[in-house]
Amino acid sequence: MLLSTLVLAAALVPAAQEPAPPVAPPPQEPASSAVQTTDVPATGVAQPNLEAGLAAFKKRRFNKAEVEFRKALDADPSSAAANFYLGYTYYKIAEPHRRNSAGKQKALEFFDKAYKLDPGFAPVWQSRK
Repeated sequence: MLLSTLVLAAALVPAAQEPAPPVAPPPQEPASSAVQTTDVPATGVAQPNLEAGLAAFKKRRFNKAEVEFRKALDADPSSAAANFYLGYTYYKIAEPHRRNSAGKQKALEFFDKAYKLDPGFAPVWQSRK
């Protein structure tokens, strides 16, 4: 009787559990009207093209943005910002297409490269003021 009571009590007492690891919030897609050209994280050599690309992106001129982000990437291949924004531009160009279109796969490759270059990279869509 005592043994069965101990077994029952042990079954009813919740076991100590380790806390779950924190989950990073999913990235939020910016409203295109909220894109700012200030505080763009990049090296100086790619900065003018990144700013021009973001200005074009804000106006939904994705082909012009692609050209500028490509120039930024050519100027600084190690720029996480250039890789990310170019990838996001490819995503926006491919957005109306099917789920796994070639454009979206291409975007994914650039996102992956951006975060491999800088795991802490966070795109700046609005001024932090």
